[in-house]
Amino acid sequence: MKNVLFAAAALAAVSAPAYAQEASNFGGFKVGATVGYDSVNLSYDDLDDSKGGFLYGLTAGYDYDIGTLVIGVEGEVSDSTVKETATDVLVDGDRWKLSAGRDLYVGARLGFPVSQNLMLYAKGGYTNARAKLSVSYDGDSASEGDNLDGYRVGGGIEFANAGNFARLEYRYSDYGNYSYDGFNTGIAASRHQIAVTGGFRF
Repeated sequence: MKNVLFAAAALAAVSAPAYAQEASNFGGFKVGATVGYDSVNLSYDDLDDSKGGFLYGLTAGYDYDIGTLVIGVEGEVSDSTVKETATDVLVDGDRWKLSAGRDLYVGARLGFPVSQNLMLYAKGGYTNARAKLSVSYDGDSASEGDNLDGYRVGGGIEFANAGNFARLEYRYSDYGNYSYDGFNTGIAASRHQIAVTGGFRF
């Protein structure tokens, strides 16, 4: 998937000069809503486990169209339905649940217009995800939330016309190894997402 996106971006960079004199529809402020598929991955030594769910959120930003390139900044707040449950982990009858929470992102993107209404782009930036761990046993329960810092990279294709835009993108987020109270657990957390976003430009 990544190779396809990079190849498409390279093709767009070659094609873009043909549209240098045309005014595209990719400049200005934008707001939109995002939905898609979210897959959270946890790995430790030989253990590698992924869980999928529904992604939803809101995005806003600004794009500056300089003709052959579009340079932009954007932010996103999203949430996910991804949950992982395990039983009998430490003792018989215990129940552990790890839930993915809100995810904050801020970053930049570089777009390559291939026509007045169509653009390929790459993006990257900082992401901060919330995770919640809940444990129950013999009628008692406890929960603990934590924030995970990481980076996100991705790319996609966007269509814009008459003040509206829609895009399809893939993004990968890496949060490194999870630490609890300063202790490195050695558990690496990452996620893959395929998102569809639609909204308005001003």
